[in-house]
Amino acid sequence: MPAERAYVPAMSPPSAPALVTADDLLRTHVPDKRTELVRGVLLVREPSGSRHGLVTMNLGAELAVYAKHTGAGGVYAAESGFKLASDPDTVRAPDIAFVTRERLPPPSMTGYPALAPDLAVEVLSPGDRPGEVLAKVADWLSAGTGLVWVVDPERRVARVYRHDGSETIVTAEGALDGEDVLPGFSCSLASIL
Repeated sequence: MPAERAYVPAMSPPSAPALVTADDLLRTHVPDKRTELVRGVLLVREPSGSRHGLVTMNLGAELAVYAKHTGAGGVYAAESGFKLASDPDTVRAPDIAFVTRERLPPPSMTGYPALAPDLAVEVLSPGDRPGEVLAKVADWLSAGTGLVWVVDPERRVARVYRHDGSETIVTAEGALDGEDVLPGFSCSLASIL
């Protein structure tokens, strides 16, 4: 007896989710979560914990005082978004960002400035995955950020990534240096941990 052909209904291939734009992200509210946009895909994460917030604030305060005292530029608080790419849009939000005075968007600007900060700082939380952190570092550097600091409070180290591709590890006994991005700035890593 001949076998019958299996019945499989004609189905269209699964469609890709609609891409989100930077303007859509501005109007998106996900309660009690942190959001970013990567190549049109919305990323939603849990809020960071206590230690993360304390380390971020300690370093942000040091940077803000220095930038204000010297007039070097502006320091942005955690989760301020920067539009790094368009079509599809990428909006990344570092834990701390610094933009030089010459590149600062006007204070009245709303939305995400279409620029990469001169310095981006990421403070690791226990749940951060190395691949995701390196993807953020790559996005910052590819968009033109000159210096990226990734601070690891648990291991008491920081990794410094530069636009030229070089990388340095700073131990708790060392200091974060503003190099040519924020000349004259130096902060002991131990003092912010």
